[in-house]
Amino acid sequence: MADILRSLVQLTPNPNIPELRPGDTVRVHNRIVEGDRERVQVFQGVVLGMRGGGADASFTVRRIAAHGVGVERTFAFYSPRVEKVEVLRHGKVRRAKLYYLRSRRGKATRLRERREALPQQPTSAAGRSEAQG
Repeated sequence: MADILRSLVQLTPNPNIPELRPGDTVRVHNRIVEGDRERVQVFQGVVLGMRGGGADASFTVRRIAAHGVGVERTFAFYSPRVEKVEVLRHGKVRRAKLYYLRSRRGKATRLRERREALPQQPTSAAGRSEAQG
């Protein structure tokens, strides 16, 4: 049965979703339908985890709303309702699921930032000798 469903569903990933990892702080622009009107709602938070593969793959984003209440939303990777996803910063984490952040409050929820290594500049021996001499 699953093979039949897989053959019927044409997987076209949403090109507006970049590669995400748990711990990333993202801004998700989601299209909301209210009656006959449509608007884009922005949801900014930390990616707690990702699940699934194929057409039902999704990622969960958590943010702290008013009065310190945590709000989590799950977005589908293949959803046409997701306008775009902006990665604001990359968190340095050692877990695939960051559910432990649910029990933390305030500054305890901060994650260290993952810094990408800069490419090394090629140096030549001739360049060094000219600079010295």
